[in-house]
Amino acid sequence: MGLLALGTPLEWKDAKQRADQVRNLGIQASSSTCDIFLCTHKIFGHHRQRDFTLKYQAQLLEIWNKYRGNERDVLLWGDEVEYLVISYDEETKNARLSLRQAEILHALAEDQKLREEGGGVPELQDCVNQPEPLPTFHPEFGRFMLEATPGAPFSLSWKDLLSVEPNMKLRREIAKQHMAPNETPITLPSFPRLGTKGVFTHPHYPATGSKSRSQFIPDEAINPHIRFPTLAANIRSRRGSKVAMNMPVFYDEKTPRPFNDPTVDYDRRLFPEDDDVRNGAVKEGHIYMDAMGFGMGCCCLQITFQAKNIVEARTLYDQLCPLGPIMLALTANTPIFKGFLADVDVRWNVISGAVDDRTEEERGLKPLKNSRFKIPKSRYDSVSTYLSEDPRLRPEYNDLDLVIDEDIKKRLMDNGMDELLSTHFSHLFIRDPLVIFQETLDESPTGKADHFENIQSTNWQHMRFKPPPPGGNIGWRVEFRSMEIQLTDEENAAFAIFTVLLTRVILSYGLNFYIPMSKVDENMSTAHHRNAVLADKFWFRKNLFPPRSQTHKTNNSPPGTPSRPGTPASFGAVEDEYRLMTINEIMNGIPNEFIGLVPLIESYLNTVNIDVITRCELARYLALVSKRASGELQTGATWIREFVRSHPGYKKDSVVSEEINYDLMKILETLGRGERIKGLSEKLLGQDNP
Repeated sequence: MGLLALGTPLEWKDAKQRADQVRNLGIQASSSTCDIFLCTHKIFGHHRQRDFTLKYQAQLLEIWNKYRGNERDVLLWGDEVEYLVISYDEETKNARLSLRQAEILHALAEDQKLREEGGGVPELQDCVNQPEPLPTFHPEFGRFMLEATPGAPFSLSWKDLLSVEPNMKLRREIAKQHMAPNETPITLPSFPRLGTKGVFTHPHYPATGSKSRSQFIPDEAINPHIRFPTLAANIRSRRGSKVAMNMPVFYDEKTPRPFNDPTVDYDRRLFPEDDDVRNGAVKEGHIYMDAMGFGMGCCCLQITFQAKNIVEARTLYDQLCPLGPIMLALTANTPIFKGFLADVDVRWNVISGAVDDRTEEERGLKPLKNSRFKIPKSRYDSVSTYLSEDPRLRPEYNDLDLVIDEDIKKRLMDNGMDELLSTHFSHLFIRDPLVIFQETLDESPTGKADHFENIQSTNWQHMRFKPPPPGGNIGWRVEFRSMEIQLTDEENAAFAIFTVLLTRVILSYGLNFYIPMSKVDENMSTAHHRNAVLADKFWFRKNLFPPRSQTHKTNNSPPGTPSRPGTPASFGAVEDEYRLMTINEIMNGIPNEFIGLVPLIESYLNTVNIDVITRCELARYLALVSKRASGELQTGATWIREFVRSHPGYKKDSVVSEEINYDLMKILETLGRGERIKGLSEKLLGQDNP
């Protein structure tokens, strides 16, 4: 979570007058939301409005002109793991969210040994360069969250791949060492009882804050850095109402029918936005949430790749894009919201709704009058356009009715940027900057990326294309953002390693995953379904290797050797290129029809120089992914739902009580330490190796 600048943030009524000024300032350098990597070696009036947009354009164009010829020798990558900090009250048997993020980060920053070995908290200390620095820790939106990253990016060496899980374990251990005795880090996307009527934070505060104006989450649960409460307040102000997320409840045997969220107070009148619930914000049969904290209080697993150049980065962006919904469903781990079992398995739509700052006009609820565009998606949503200049990218794949700022696109193209990339950025910059610091407006934008990142980093799509930050030695990067955080380091390492190996196969074999963007959107919706990993089918490309011409074949080509990319002349009907497949079929293949991604990676590993021990270790991670896809192992969402429904205290009414939540957190703490629990671990992780 970057851009933690200090200064005087503008309230929305003032910020909206400077929105175009920021957009303009931003088109000339670039850092990124994730570029705490700069310090940690982490991978990485209306006339005044127009003035702001020019600064955005200034910065982006400066980066484009300076770094588009950048070349890197090897791919580097890094992961981000986010933790919920749990505080136990052993007397009442209540597991709560600890609001001691600042104190924990301070303890980490003051750890002299950790600092000497390159770890710590970059935001609170000077950077220390070490050959193999220890992990680093960073603040997040929730005051109950921590983000941890490797102290330096990983390479593609087998040694680095096998160090991922130990590094994740080390991060968890270091975090735990700097917490209170009754606190522990948990890797779970959403705290099951966030926003309930009971005590779910420590310390406890009433939900009466003026920033979020939530009925359920106190402002004290937000990171107190001025950027975060301002972000929550400005999203609400710009939207004209509180955000509203309604997740379908899971109807169990004794769940009331119809279900009407019993936690909603229809009589509260603290703020004008309290009228939202009286005006239809709450849906029957759904769990209602009304604050940014429900979404940005979620944890995830993100992977950032540094490519050797901009061409490779654009290729990875496009080819990983159709994988986003597949990996979201495969890592599903969020079956509970606000103390109720939900009839969905993932977090994505909750976060999407939690930062949806679109006005009623932009959402199409009213005719355009004061807003510039009708915008079909939240600023946290799936990607809407491919951006590579790959000849295999057919116009039919970019089939969404894309909203762009035509003035920005023209200026980018006039300054030498190609149409596809200009379209990408001009689409991102239909959004307004949400937090503007007064002090930055009069500074020169040259050599910086703050205005560019003000908008770039608040477009939270499932892929992010990241230009090099000015003045550093970081290259063009791509961030893969859809995966849910897993319950154990073994699972998180498995999905990180799988994704990294897949990028190697994509680039080595010239794989083609393109499908129409509308099908990617449809897959994102499908990924939310309960047990989608087994019960649903997803659109996926049938032939990853277009047939190569006869002249390219040799008698020495082994079976399954990938073909070279096709040319536009070889294209047939787009509809013939993809079909519905189960995730098992996508991952493990269809005999004589589709090779499957796991066998494809295994085939790649068989062609490279790798020792037997390393090959066996990688096979263990690939087996976890394969078995998750086949159903032999459960997703975290299925496992948690089953745990709740089999708990002695569960009343078959969809309610996740304090007692159930306490027992669940204790189990997750044990699993997080790498320990197995007989009768529980096997369905999630498989049989333990003797």
